[in-house]
Amino acid sequence: MHLSENEGIEGNTFVVTGGLGFVGSALCPELLRRGAREVRSLDPRSSSPWSDHLAKIGVRCIQGDVCQKKDVERALRGADCVFHLASYGMSGKEMLQAGRIDEVNINGTCHVLDACVMCGIKRLVYVSTYNVVFGGKEIVNGNEALPYFPIDDHVDPYGRSKSIAENNWFSRTMVVSQFTSCREKTSYRLYTCAIRPAAIYGPGEERHLPRILALAKLGLLPFRIGNASVKTDWVYVDNLVLALIQASMGLLDDIPGKKGHPLAAGQPYFICDGSPVNTFEFLQPLLRSLKYELPNTWIDVSLGLTFARIFWVLYTLLYPLLHKSWLPEPLILPAEVYKVGVTHYFSYLKAKEELGYAPMVSPKDGMSATIAYWKERKRRSVDGPTIWPWLFSLIGMTALFAAAFLPEIGPVKLIKAFALLFFRSVRVLQITFILALAAHLGEGIYAWQLAKKVDPANSTCWFWQTFALGFFSLRFLLKRARGNNRNG
Repeated sequence: MHLSENEGIEGNTFVVTGGLGFVGSALCPELLRRGAREVRSLDPRSSSPWSDHLAKIGVRCIQGDVCQKKDVERALRGADCVFHLASYGMSGKEMLQAGRIDEVNINGTCHVLDACVMCGIKRLVYVSTYNVVFGGKEIVNGNEALPYFPIDDHVDPYGRSKSIAENNWFSRTMVVSQFTSCREKTSYRLYTCAIRPAAIYGPGEERHLPRILALAKLGLLPFRIGNASVKTDWVYVDNLVLALIQASMGLLDDIPGKKGHPLAAGQPYFICDGSPVNTFEFLQPLLRSLKYELPNTWIDVSLGLTFARIFWVLYTLLYPLLHKSWLPEPLILPAEVYKVGVTHYFSYLKAKEELGYAPMVSPKDGMSATIAYWKERKRRSVDGPTIWPWLFSLIGMTALFAAAFLPEIGPVKLIKAFALLFFRSVRVLQITFILALAAHLGEGIYAWQLAKKVDPANSTCWFWQTFALGFFSLRFLLKRARGNNRNG
């Protein structure tokens, strides 16, 4: 296509489901920049890291759930085009909540389709996933001719639900088009296409990178999976936004000289940066810039799956607690083992030829922007040690307290006996605990006072972390203070 950059956007109304998310928050402003009359975000959240900015620039933020038909119909009424980004279960604990995944990804998609027909909307862009064709078997430079991965062979509910939703999406819209085209009173047709993005990254990405970096900070990235020759795709958020907008243009049926059935109608498109790379190699610059370690040990996919299935079983047993924020994310799950340990990358040639898509941000520039974002985010947050000082300090202080003050019941008897090998008496144990507690309290107070000068927004957090960990925490604050002095 050779269209102006604002074709089909100027003067039109757009709805973005999941508009308060990472991709939605990048898409909405771009639509306004290109001249959209109105942009609406439909999202179940009342706020997100981007909601204030979106409201400030004029995006109409509607709180609602795609699982509720009335919410969808209310948001879509009067719109010209819809971008259906809302989904659930892409990573972490969400991947285990099969009921919610199906409700959002399958039922929610049906509600969006029904509302489009009811409201007479002509263009609908659906954000799908590589997982509709990938399920653990190697794919090299794949294209849109690949068949859907067998539904019953998916290892996670997310891939299965997106495959079902995309199948329903195309089959139902074809029926809608045929049905509406036979109406005598209207020539209305609903045109749709599906965008299948690679793993998305960029400043503010909220699903993959925060989880990976949190594990790296705690020293819980013990190994790499697969081998160095394994390659996968990534896509920078601005490149994906460009593809989405071009897809909406590809659904126009009133382009002078090209009237008729839109080129993109009923078509899927793989979207990526076009630079397949090993996942661990891709993440290496980011981790190094934050002073985190990436392991040198490699394990094969079968062993990785064994670890992942253990976490799957453990977190399945904790199902009622999965929505609790205090429950940490699992280290890795089976579908994620395949994503990082098995080669699967795709060509964006079809999107290039039919939509005019070409990545406008290179992987190098995209990663540079991502690194800058995370370095600033780390500077504004409370830094700290790996999991091992936490375990040493908390278990050590707890054991010392138990040996010094608790009655000899159950495991306390063994703990006290062991402690007395190093201390002469219970009295010495008690004095030692009190002195250790006083030292931790003193370090915590010092950290609080120092943080009020070098990191006032997090001074309370520095107090509690240093109170728990002592010098294991304080040394990070002292390092920050020295850095501020050098910069000053």
